[in-house]
Amino acid sequence: MRELAGRVAVVTGAASGIGNGLAHRWAREGMRVVLADIEEEALAKAAAELSAGGAEVLAVPVDVSKAEQLEMLADRTYEAFGAAHILCNNAGVGAGGLISDLRIEDWQWTLGVNMWGVIHGLTAFLPRMLQGGEEGHIVNTASLAGLVAAPFMAPYNAGKFAVVAISESLFHELSMTGSQIKVSVLCPGWVNTRIFESERNRPAALGGGGDHAPDARAQMLRGVLEAGLQPAEVADQVFDAVANERLYVITHPDMLPAVEARMRAILDGTNPALTMIV
Repeated sequence: MRELAGRVAVVTGAASGIGNGLAHRWAREGMRVVLADIEEEALAKAAAELSAGGAEVLAVPVDVSKAEQLEMLADRTYEAFGAAHILCNNAGVGAGGLISDLRIEDWQWTLGVNMWGVIHGLTAFLPRMLQGGEEGHIVNTASLAGLVAAPFMAPYNAGKFAVVAISESLFHELSMTGSQIKVSVLCPGWVNTRIFESERNRPAALGGGGDHAPDARAQMLRGVLEAGLQPAEVADQVFDAVANERLYVITHPDMLPAVEARMRAILDGTNPALTMIV
């Protein structure tokens, strides 16, 4: 998909991080942009910045873990702009720890956003995009953690592996049916985002609330992330994948040997080696 000016992009998790980088990239291409995020104040600020730059923007507060809110987002998008051409299912959170120490709420929250958020986005938008009969593109944000499973990250890994699998299945289905809708799965490594502060958006019903000050592990992660790619650089890679209809978007090719080692262990029937790259 190369002709973007005047078309419509929808981005979840658009108030910060990779989502915000994607929103700015689509606006640069002259697209009308729908911003969705659970953080209303940050969402309003992001929308104001894009509007000030001349973009036509619709900002909608959304909790992607709730199917009815993605349906509402689709309704609002089509009411305002009549179509959706690029859908970025990008919203994500991070939670981890020893599996033996995790609570059911940790799994519910992480999978609710990272996996179900993508499923809800596809369910709400894909049928309408197909019915519209125009070319389009879906970008699902996974992670290198969707290709290599590190310890202490089981809920995050599980959700991101699921996003990769869903995207691969969708790729084949769209290809088999000759659809004008294409799909990419974004598998970033270290990117300068605030995912280490995800607890700030955790609902009280799923264990949120109280002091959200980052613990020692999160503080260490902060340093690694701050040295990572900028969201704008990731957005440029996504733009290239959309333009060239490429499924996999691997932001850190230097991390691919770990993926190769995992696959080699599967093929050879050996146990996986420990990796801490994601």
